[in-house]
Amino acid sequence: MTATEPVGTPIPADVRRPEPGVTSARTPLIARAAAELVGTAALVAIVVGSGIQATELTDDVALQLLANSTATVFGLGVLITLLGPVSGAHFNPAVTLAEWWTARRGGAGVNARELAVYVPSQTAGAIAGAILADAMFGEPLVKWSTHDRSAGNLLLGEVVATAGLILLVFGLAKTDRLRFAPVAVASYIGAAYWFTSSTSFANPAVTIGRAFTDTFAGIAPASVPGFIAMQLIGAVAGLALVSVIFMRGKTEQRRRSA
Repeated sequence: MTATEPVGTPIPADVRRPEPGVTSARTPLIARAAAELVGTAALVAIVVGSGIQATELTDDVALQLLANSTATVFGLGVLITLLGPVSGAHFNPAVTLAEWWTARRGGAGVNARELAVYVPSQTAGAIAGAILADAMFGEPLVKWSTHDRSAGNLLLGEVVATAGLILLVFGLAKTDRLRFAPVAVASYIGAAYWFTSSTSFANPAVTIGRAFTDTFAGIAPASVPGFIAMQLIGAVAGLALVSVIFMRGKTEQRRRSA
């Protein structure tokens, strides 16, 4: 979901930390694309696979959601820790788009070429992850979900979930706390499973991938456009909150630009 620095790498006090997802120019774009594809595939495999496993072990919906959210928290934390130093561990087109927008306005972030590589990689990875999870549990490799999620309250939940995620990721960057991203982002997603009505997809690529599986974590294809639209609205709202909450005074702005 965001960037982390390699463990043990000293960073001088006068050097500004990068915005989310910013990685060394020495990291080839193909390596970053591979990290985004594999990371998103693994994330969706965790979400879908743990959902299938949970439904096979219990009929209690609360326990199913607990198992699903717990697996996601631990899996996401590991993936961000492992792949953050390579690609920034976005695994999410909403995060990538928000970072591209920030870069366009003079901040650090991905450029248009990187955006054009990251988003398809994330989407392809999400689809592959859903198919892999189905294969592991003997489900049809591709079966469109019949889980309708088009209700207005669920769409509102996606706006809230995505806005909170963007606020967290970019807030960590603004306050030089990206080292806490693996724990913070994973914890937020785990909490959002429970406090949002939509169980916090908060990710266009993951939403598309989960349409390919008719299991506990699935979403009907007809519900996908609405979810993605709300996620993009949430990303805009999250960036607006970041600009207000982490507004810098003119003195500090001059000091940083000096």
